Amino acid sequence: MTGEAQSDCSGRGDSMGDSDGGDAGAQQNRNRVKQFSELQLSAPLQQQLARANFINPTPVQAAAIPPALEGQDILATAQTGTGKTLSFLIPLIERMPKDQKGATALVLLPTRELAMQVLEQWRNLTRSEGTAALVCGGLAEAPQLEAIRRGARLIVATPGRLEDYLQRKLVKLSGVKMLVLDEVDRMLDMGFKPAIKRIAAALPVERQTMCYSATLSAEIRDVARDYLKNPVRVEIGSALKPSPNVELRAFEVPVDKKQELLEHLLGAHEGSFLVFVRTKHGADRVARRLSRSGHTATQIHGDRTQSQRSAALRSFAQGRHRVLVATDVAARGIDVADVAHVVNYDLPKEAEDFVHRVGRTGRASSLGVASTFVAPDETGALRKMERTLAITTKKFRVRPNAAAAGAMA
Repeated sequence: MTGEAQSDCSGRGDSMGDSDGGDAGAQQNRNRVKQFSELQLSAPLQQQLARANFINPTPVQAAAIPPALEGQDILATAQTGTGKTLSFLIPLIERMPKDQKGATALVLLPTRELAMQVLEQWRNLTRSEGTAALVCGGLAEAPQLEAIRRGARLIVATPGRLEDYLQRKLVKLSGVKMLVLDEVDRMLDMGFKPAIKRIAAALPVERQTMCYSATLSAEIRDVARDYLKNPVRVEIGSALKPSPNVELRAFEVPVDKKQELLEHLLGAHEGSFLVFVRTKHGADRVARRLSRSGHTATQIHGDRTQSQRSAALRSFAQGRHRVLVATDVAARGIDVADVAHVVNYDLPKEAEDFVHRVGRTGRASSLGVASTFVAPDETGALRKMERTLAITTKKFRVRPNAAAAGAMA
């Protein structure tokens, strides 16, 4: 299939009710659909799924779609690359009222890139350009507002720009019957909690809400209590653990040898490289040096314009650039298939960021490699991260006078 599931990922779908949650989960597991054709979907949607070669649902899709089709709220924890987008788009398409004008569904996401990817998949499934509106910063307002005025039935938005339109009375959300909060943990990290609250206040109380997160922190549970009613709980694999499809490597390397080591890895391995750095200036510097060394490299970070970021992502996805250098600000907006190698050029500060970075490779049933560069004074931080994630990285040490890696003692 062309989905994003991890082949050995296990899922659980159960009610969050106090009395019968386990029984509901067990029943749902027994009734888990094996193919999209088993779902009670409209003929046009079944045809589109078949045309896109979506045959077998991923675990998150198999667990979330059936109760979502019944109108139940969903609280799902699953990593990027597990097929979350399709798990909420299919119910949105099927349950969208056919006779209602204006917005009936709203999807909130943390970044422009993610919003644009969701919109693209919606259009692929519906074969329709005019039924959805993109609402996000960094793009011209006029086309967004025109799509809303034309009666877009789905709004895919980032919280900041949508709240701005609400305050200026440029959009009405009183007809929204379905709300999706995707990557909600990241939205909270980015400070969008107040905006989400104000947007939710503009929605009807009676609605279906689906909430997706990579983790289930106390803050996420608060969001679930505030916005969801008796949600079906869907948990796919570990909420904070890299995919088993990814080989984890760590290189102890002096800071001034990182660039040399990166170029060594590029020469030793085939495929595309996604390189994560800590700062915008670092991204520019690494990409510039790689280009001077003859590698096709581009970069994406918060200081680049939307057109530059879109062009960089498109060029990387299409293979015109082999290397994409990115900061964590843009990390959740990168959804590119078949990334062979992720490189943590700078050690991430949080274990969660490590998981999200590494999650860009080893997707579906393919294998991937993630290499983390660790300065000599960061080995303690690496060990702490390994304990937090219950993982072990294969360790190498770079000799001070060469970029060739030898086994760490």
